[in-house]
Amino acid sequence: MSERGVAPPPAAVRRERSGDAGAIREVNRLAFATPAEGRLVDALRARGKLVVSLVAERERGIVGHIAFSRAVAAARPDVPGVGLGPMAVVPALRSRGVGSELVRAGLAECAALGFSFAVVLGHPEYYPRFGFLAASGFGLSCRWPVPEGVFMALELTPGALAGAGGAVAYEPEFDDA
Repeated sequence: MSERGVAPPPAAVRRERSGDAGAIREVNRLAFATPAEGRLVDALRARGKLVVSLVAERERGIVGHIAFSRAVAAARPDVPGVGLGPMAVVPALRSRGVGSELVRAGLAECAALGFSFAVVLGHPEYYPRFGFLAASGFGLSCRWPVPEGVFMALELTPGALAGAGGAVAYEPEFDDA
């Protein structure tokens, strides 16, 4: 709510455009207090590996960003998947629905592009609202050591993860981040 008691207008979500890279890098730096996520997005973009990259805009510019890149389940490399991340919102606008708008729009676009599942390393209190469940319930594991419940998966196509199992591989750029 603003000082007048009126909620700010929702952010407009759109695809990343040429010229947005600097603002996206800054949103990630502000959100994570480190340049690592911004560098990761830059590397994925430079190598043509961002399958979906969306920004949230308000009157003062880009205030949020979400990236999706390919992810592969070891036992089912034929099933097209995506990894959600990073997702960033400037700190002043957290808990205002900007991240939720980005997640919903990004997942819808991934589904429309034919991806069958999504995985995320994220807050277990946040991502279940979009349908994410513990990836271990699908027999999936993260290749990095993470606490239980932090690695989650969502079927964008019902039944897509049946028999998937094994470690999920992200793009190699994630190893350099």
